[in-house]
Amino acid sequence: MLFFKKKKEDEKAEDVKPKLSMFEKLASGLHKTKANILNKLSSVFTSEKIDEDTLGKLEEALYTSDIGVKTTDKILEEVRKKIKSGEEIANIKDLIKDVMVSLIKTDERREIKIAEKPHVILVVGVNGNGKTTSIGKLAYYYKNKGYKVLIGAADTFRAAAIEQLEVWADRSGADFVKNKMNSDPAAVAYDSYKAGEARGADIVLIDTAGRLHNKVNLMNELEKISRVLKKLNPNAPHEVLLVLDATTGQNALSQAKQFGRTSGVTGIVLTKLDGTAKGGVTIAINQELDIPVKFIGIGEQKEDIQEFDPESFVRSIFE
Repeated sequence: MLFFKKKKEDEKAEDVKPKLSMFEKLASGLHKTKANILNKLSSVFTSEKIDEDTLGKLEEALYTSDIGVKTTDKILEEVRKKIKSGEEIANIKDLIKDVMVSLIKTDERREIKIAEKPHVILVVGVNGNGKTTSIGKLAYYYKNKGYKVLIGAADTFRAAAIEQLEVWADRSGADFVKNKMNSDPAAVAYDSYKAGEARGADIVLIDTAGRLHNKVNLMNELEKISRVLKKLNPNAPHEVLLVLDATTGQNALSQAKQFGRTSGVTGIVLTKLDGTAKGGVTIAINQELDIPVKFIGIGEQKEDIQEFDPESFVRSIFE
């Protein structure tokens, strides 16, 4: 009896545990990135004056913080411009933050607008990037917004991919469509669309293979899925989301460039930001590619996904 009483008390304590705000959760998830960037910039922040030696330290710190060449060059340009004009730089930390925020302009393409039903979102990316968990989190995210969601398991080549996705569908409360292992992914995509149509789904999330025996085959498979979907609806897929692993740093940028050239990617989901010091790559991707970052993953739970807000992202690193 004492055991059960203690358990109830523990549950009650968990119930009253204060929930973090979206910004607090973001700041907590980015603590490694924040520590990495601020540590590298510490010698710059403590400099008594901004001279060429300080600018050299700033350049090195920014280049090694994964924020990208374009962002680094723009920050240095703005600092030099202020020095040349004779303007006093009271707080270089605030200046860097303000320049970053101004660079990441508002991009209306970040918002996913559900214009027709079913709205088809094709999810692509290499194995290991967190594609399956991201689909589950996206399903939960949209369910919480009041949408009816269906998940289609078109990654039929990887062992256990279908089972893992089914667990996430159940966890997020989404409908699920699957076929046998090694079945035609395009056929699964077709069945998913038709099921979504028949069941009144608002959103159909379709998983795709993250690896075939070579990259050409992978891209051809993705193109085939898109062709099949367009026969059902010329606007489908309405979105192609590329899942990238933030822990890979600049390699994530390379993957984005490759998929962007061949798969018609319309947005990026950047995962595992809570487990890396390389979150600065988010800014690099935003600046160096014409593909908006739409969602970021900052934890392992189903609710640990957020729409990407550039200003909040930068603030969480510098404040």
